[in-house]
Amino acid sequence: MALSTELGKQTQLSEVAGILLQTATVGNWSHIQSFEAKPDDLLICTYPKSGTTWIQEIVDMIEQNGDVEKCQRALIQHRHPFIEWARPPQPSGVEKAKAMPSPRILRTHLPTRLLPPSFWENNCKFLYVARNAKDCMVSYYHFQRMNQMLPDAGTWEEYFESFINGKVAWGSWFDHVKGWWEIKDRYQVLFLFFEDIKRDPKHEIQKVMQFMGKSLNETVIDRIVQETSFEKMKENPMINRSTIPKSILDQSISPFMRKGTVGDWKNHFTVAQNERFDEIYRKKMEGTSINFCMEL
Repeated sequence: MALSTELGKQTQLSEVAGILLQTATVGNWSHIQSFEAKPDDLLICTYPKSGTTWIQEIVDMIEQNGDVEKCQRALIQHRHPFIEWARPPQPSGVEKAKAMPSPRILRTHLPTRLLPPSFWENNCKFLYVARNAKDCMVSYYHFQRMNQMLPDAGTWEEYFESFINGKVAWGSWFDHVKGWWEIKDRYQVLFLFFEDIKRDPKHEIQKVMQFMGKSLNETVIDRIVQETSFEKMKENPMINRSTIPKSILDQSISPFMRKGTVGDWKNHFTVAQNERFDEIYRKKMEGTSINFCMEL
């Protein structure tokens, strides 16, 4: 299903196995599915607006041993190829990943059931970051308002419905998080929570460092904590997407790095929406042991 273009926005999303993805991604689907992962690949996995940029910068700082200069070598979106990215005639995420020397750090928003099979076959390392659904919805709403490559977000009330029904790019938050949570003990998955990184960044950064097989001293770890704070990243042109044209990301509508807080949902959800959401959440997440923190 391709949604019509309105108000000049390129609103095209199409479906793969019931999950909405950008039409260009779906057009490149056979290449994405046949992607050849390597055993030493590290794949950063997130549902959209769950701290992807944040964990990327943390991983890159660890990989570069805390060298701030080296982390400025390229815009963050170019450092770790996004495997399902496609916008012809530019090279696709698959092509960028293929051209990259090992060990590669890649990223994806794909749910487990749409991931290229070679990642499982090669027993790659997966770094998953989950964010509570309410804050994630709010962040996605503002992102969709400013992202000219996604359908019009509509009103907050309309978006609320789209999100809870999984009618947004990359599908249902519930299915995505549950899918990754369920396989975490069968594969090499480090499952992190956005809220934990916010609460105790040093502790979580140390977990990522160990998972990556790196050993850095206290001074370097403290520098990484400092450099990956929201305030610092928001001002960093290599991270804040300020170089992306307005025709793609219109930051006059909403900044790419907006708040990065926990609990901003309280400024958006009505009492009725909150009660309804809690009820839906209980049903959809029934039987899973995952626990989210909704405020700090």
